Amino acid sequence: MPATSTGPLGSTGPTVPATGLDRHLTRTERLDRLPFTSKHRRLLAGSGVGWALDAMDVGLISFVLTALARQWQLSPTEVSWIASIGSLGMAVGATLGGLLADRIGRRQVFALTLLVYGLATGASALAGSVAVLMALRFVVGLGLGSELPVASTLISEYSPAHIRGRVVVGLESFWAIGWILAALIGYFVIPGSADGWRWAMALGVVPALYALVVRATLPESVRFLESKGRYAEAESAVRSFEEPAGVPAPDHAPDAAIDAPVAPTGPVPGLWSSRYRLRTASLWAVWFCVNFSYYGAFIWLPSLLFAQGFDMVKSFEYTLWITLAQLPGYAVSAWLIEAWGRRATLTTFLIGSACAAGAFGMASSVPAILAAGCALSFFNLGAWGALYAVTPEIYPTVMRGTGSGASAGFGRIASILAPLAVPPLKAAGGTGLVFTTFAVAFAIAAFSALGLPELRGKELEEL
Repeated sequence: MPATSTGPLGSTGPTVPATGLDRHLTRTERLDRLPFTSKHRRLLAGSGVGWALDAMDVGLISFVLTALARQWQLSPTEVSWIASIGSLGMAVGATLGGLLADRIGRRQVFALTLLVYGLATGASALAGSVAVLMALRFVVGLGLGSELPVASTLISEYSPAHIRGRVVVGLESFWAIGWILAALIGYFVIPGSADGWRWAMALGVVPALYALVVRATLPESVRFLESKGRYAEAESAVRSFEEPAGVPAPDHAPDAAIDAPVAPTGPVPGLWSSRYRLRTASLWAVWFCVNFSYYGAFIWLPSLLFAQGFDMVKSFEYTLWITLAQLPGYAVSAWLIEAWGRRATLTTFLIGSACAAGAFGMASSVPAILAAGCALSFFNLGAWGALYAVTPEIYPTVMRGTGSGASAGFGRIASILAPLAVPPLKAAGGTGLVFTTFAVAFAIAAFSALGLPELRGKELEEL
């Protein structure tokens, strides 16, 4: 009997032969034709926990800054630099992480980055000055920036072609879980005492412990293993995904190279070669604008609410409610990305983000603030899900990690500039000017997304 599977992502997989009749397929083609099985679910959950811990760290600093500004009597400029220095580390880390992922492996970099930023976050709890905190936040950023594009690349390379975008959006949805955890910690822990922010940062050491789990349980990318000639390991990894679907083993030696794609004979094309120039420019523009608006809005959100006259606890409460709207945003994006396609979904959510940002800037009452904030969360995080699904798909295996990391690294430049831009924008025109600027950035991102290729249902490019 043919084996099929309906996974939690709402897609019934293609029929998988119960005999070895398709042994001429490459290993990556064998992965692409599989249904969504328990093995995929474990990979998604294992990577997703790391992703959620990343989000928790990014979210925590937005709440910590509100408490620190009051306790340490920080100026808006000092607050901006503490927020931005982590993004500077993320810009460097994203680029280096992508390069390392193409050289030493996706799983190795994933585990290493969790260890780095987990230890640095825990150490931040002991910081006694702005300078020390900024130094540690830079190291945290190195780890965070390296981890995110690597995790999405690993998930993309293992996902069946017919639901690949949906699975990557599923990974990105763990970001909302991490932000919700950060909001809960911010609401219940930080206001509890003068050292509440230190206890919150101490919880950030959890990713360092989870790095051991990642290193021991997650598989290495089959495409990476084949590119390094490690065919026995690649075959073992593929079999671990085929067995739950009832696919028999091929009849050749497990270390054979016959199931690997043909190695490229010429030089590896560059990100700015004629073949990839348009998609690289479009992708970098989207990453830049989305980072600018997201980090400018959400890192400052609790502080902006506090500055509007709400007390710290109430500001944190409103931020928690706004954060909860991220989950349905991911859910809708995950469905649309296979129903509509990558480009249409990304563009739609970016236009929605622009409208929501404009509405938030004009909101004056509590209901209007919450409604516009929830809409911004819904559309912005849905756009993030689509963007992470698109990014690893548009480059071949030999440069997938590098391409993903470079686009994320360029985007992080915007996440450095955005927190620094908020105080002067607010001084010049209030919250309205701040969010109008973010709305314009989202609109530019929506236009730029039109230059990206539509790759729904297509196999990942090998060469």
